[in-house]
Amino acid sequence: MAKVDIELVQAILQRSKIDALKISQIMEDLKFEAKQKNSDPDKEPPVKKQFAIIVNDPYGKIGETGFEYQGWVVQIPEDDAPMKALERLHNGVYDFNTTPKGRRMPIKTVAEACEFGSAKIYKENKLWIKTKEPVLVLRTTGKIPTSDGE
Repeated sequence: MAKVDIELVQAILQRSKIDALKISQIMEDLKFEAKQKNSDPDKEPPVKKQFAIIVNDPYGKIGETGFEYQGWVVQIPEDDAPMKALERLHNGVYDFNTTPKGRRMPIKTVAEACEFGSAKIYKENKLWIKTKEPVLVLRTTGKIPTSDGE
């Protein structure tokens, strides 16, 4: 629905030669409805979120060097433990697989879950997937090299 400035509506009503009392009543109704829409009690406040990365380690060798790892960036509520991200993903996939579309083409891997899963179902499980395609995970020692050779 188009949003129109209230002053513009008032100017148009005045040009159309409507009674001033009627214009003031219409304007009061418009302002009241605008306030009601902005202060909707049914709407929940936005959830504060934290980022987490779900890393794909199919061979269980995340501690060894020489392997490239990929992962998906997700968000979960700020007060949840990061380990809940994987649990929420599994719950979302289970919910998706019970839908008619999920029964036709069930999700079987984490990669499929992140790429093809339903954002609506994940949102119900308080999980927001930020990257559909996997991103490479880089290892670091946590130090920045300096010019003196350290």
